[in-house]
Amino acid sequence: MRKNSTKNNRINSEVQKALSSIIRTVKDPRVDPFTSVVEAQVAPDLKTCKVYVSVLGDGGEETIEGLRYAAGYIRHELAREVNLRNTPELTFELDTSISYGVDMTKKIEEVIKADEQAKGARGEED
Repeated sequence: MRKNSTKNNRINSEVQKALSSIIRTVKDPRVDPFTSVVEAQVAPDLKTCKVYVSVLGDGGEETIEGLRYAAGYIRHELAREVNLRNTPELTFELDTSISYGVDMTKKIEEVIKADEQAKGARGEED
């Protein structure tokens, strides 16, 4: 199976949906209740899966630590929900793209505001 095949994309989607619901059931206090699975990348041989999670607010590293501790439970529940030939080993990684995007948007707005103030001070109009 190729990496970007239709079958692999479908498996990634099903695993992502299942992991989203499973992570909500994890009772580890380190796992933030506002944790979402951004992406799941299952290897073509179904042996490994990289799970990218995003956490609202701070505490992302602590949540990743809790998820790594609960990986056995999560994998067991994944095997029950998704019928795959092999249940992949899960590795959790923090996805910071959402917070990065928010920071970049703020910086762009600051630059636009500063540019408008500079134009106003010089007496220029658009």
